[in-house]
Amino acid sequence: MQQLLSKMIGRKVDIFCGGTARLRGEIVKVEERVLHLKDEDGGTCYVAIEKIAAVWEVRDDEKRAGFFFSGPPNNR
Repeated sequence: MQQLLSKMIGRKVDIFCGGTARLRGEIVKVEERVLHLKDEDGGTCYVAIEKIAAVWEVRDDEKRAGFFFSGPPNNR
């Protein structure tokens, strides 16, 4: 896992550690079994690599929850 994460430095990822623990951020550094993530607010998070169950790269076209209307406007 440490080698895989080292190859992903500079990429934005989601990290799953089991249960409801899910983190998102850019991989800044991997050092001595610790992953360094930078979040969207510029804060740094440190994650023990042995606690990571899954990791995947965040897609740019990720869908967000909300409403989407594609029909003509309702002018009534």
